[in-house]
Amino acid sequence: MANPSSLPNEKHRGGKSTFSYWGLAAVFLAVYVGSMFTPGLLDDADSTHAEAAREMVVSGDYVTLHINGVRYLEKAPLPYWLVAFSYKIFGVNEFSTRLPMALSILMLGLLAFWWGRRAFGERTGIYAALFIYTCAGIFLFTRILIPEVLLSLLVAGSLYFFLTALEPGAAAWRWYAGYALIALGVLTKGLIALVFPCGTAFFFLLLTGDWRRWRELRLISGLALFLAIAAPWHILAGMRNPGTAEHHGFLWFYFVNEHFLRFLGKRYPRDYNKLPATLYWSLHLVWLFPWSLYLPAALTIAWEEWRGTRGSLGTSGRGAAPKNDFAARTRLLCWILAGVVLVFFALSTNQEYYTFPAYLPLLVLLADGIVQCERTECASGKRAGWLTTSAGLLAVVGMVSSALLVAGLWESRKLPFEPDIGGLLSKQDMSAYTLSMSHMLDLSYASFAALRLPAALAAVVLLVAPLLSFGLRVYRRHYSATWVMGAGLALFLVAAHIALGRFGPYLSSKQLAQEIEARARPEDQVMIYGDQSFGSSLLFYLRRPVDLVEGRTTSMWFGSTFADAPKIYLSDADLQKDWAGRGRVFLFVPPHLKARVDGLLQKTYVIAELSGKYVYSNQP
Repeated sequence: MANPSSLPNEKHRGGKSTFSYWGLAAVFLAVYVGSMFTPGLLDDADSTHAEAAREMVVSGDYVTLHINGVRYLEKAPLPYWLVAFSYKIFGVNEFSTRLPMALSILMLGLLAFWWGRRAFGERTGIYAALFIYTCAGIFLFTRILIPEVLLSLLVAGSLYFFLTALEPGAAAWRWYAGYALIALGVLTKGLIALVFPCGTAFFFLLLTGDWRRWRELRLISGLALFLAIAAPWHILAGMRNPGTAEHHGFLWFYFVNEHFLRFLGKRYPRDYNKLPATLYWSLHLVWLFPWSLYLPAALTIAWEEWRGTRGSLGTSGRGAAPKNDFAARTRLLCWILAGVVLVFFALSTNQEYYTFPAYLPLLVLLADGIVQCERTECASGKRAGWLTTSAGLLAVVGMVSSALLVAGLWESRKLPFEPDIGGLLSKQDMSAYTLSMSHMLDLSYASFAALRLPAALAAVVLLVAPLLSFGLRVYRRHYSATWVMGAGLALFLVAAHIALGRFGPYLSSKQLAQEIEARARPEDQVMIYGDQSFGSSLLFYLRRPVDLVEGRTTSMWFGSTFADAPKIYLSDADLQKDWAGRGRVFLFVPPHLKARVDGLLQKTYVIAELSGKYVYSNQP
């Protein structure tokens, strides 16, 4: 690749920019489009949310979400509307389920490019998009159907329009675009989408002195537009799901239980956790890997910017020229947004992916810091600086990680390949899995035998790419160094997707659903023992009601309190009665509950078994 970093202020033009754009497209296609078709939808949140969208299409009810026929009132509707729309066009399958999320990732990268280019120049924009498409956390937390990436796009987009609307002579439509995106964010994730952009804007206006321009913010008309977009669904949902003397309605459950009580750690039922503070903060080095190791560069630029321009970030009045440039104001806004998100969830209950909206501003800041350091090191002629140091550290991390993978492969070299990796994993209590990454606890030494290809590919990439990038940094070929690292991470994420496919039978019940579908008649009963999330992909692939034995828990609890809830909640006694009846019953049994079920049922026939999950029947 050409080396445009030989001159500190050289801009990308013509073929160089075109080559970079094609590179970004190739990275996105390899990492995200290639992973839209496999594996099958995973149990728990992935297939649960897909089922909500599927039932939306089947029922025609686009106000009240349903899962397994039960009202599902804890989520905002926009992500489900998008998936339902995709189903109508492309049919109900894995590709159409993941299409809206893939498009959200694409647009997040484009927003990072546009914002970075406008604020800091062409190279920074390219870097920012590359970082979005190769960031470990963004890939990891888009393997399941959750709204965080769409929320991040809408929050960042609203603040981009807010910042550009503050510029002299800016068109009024930018304000209204920002208000509209905030409203769509509320329809994506609830009130948190109001807190993040408004909190960020508040601190930004306070620090810059732009609060004096409050009349320009179009608060009244903007609020009217916000309510016109966000309010109708909330009003309709409240009217269609009212409370009674026996149970709360939608408004209490959605706003009080799912927002305020969740923040305070008092939500009912309790199916969440909170990371320890040290782990919460340090894991962001993993989520933003490998670019997080260049954090010193971003902090150096932030410190120099603060020392050189403090007190001059505001504007001198309506229509006046800014005292500082768009770049400085972008840096400030990005730091504030990241800080608001990270501090908020440090105080609240949290999952690992909740801080997703902080990724874009942090990656834009990292891109800016790297480019500024590239220019500084090229201008000074030194071969040692923050970039070289960070690249050296990354090379060490890569070599250590590669060595560990090679050691695992070597020790497992004599073990036979097992297509069902679930049998090679250590078994944990699934009921204790309240954090997103809890399944990492299941990894065992023997599992390397089933992961030889992706582990070998990852080992090569982690060894070669960081070392080559470090060498290029030493010789001040910085642009090539960044692209080598980005391309290497793209290959690493492809290997990660191959590994995820090997875990498919363990994380998804798609194959078990196919076994049931081949045998079950319409009048037969299908049941899940325990929480629905243990085998929720059965719902999506069977497309029929599934009874829950001792499963009136977590997300299925509140909907069960309504009088029209379907009679799908069974006790152990109900199971024993139906099992002894004349009708045929199929029972899905998760690994950690098998001993309990075996003690309840005297005679069972194993229809299928996969990764420790069983499908029993009461008839041969």
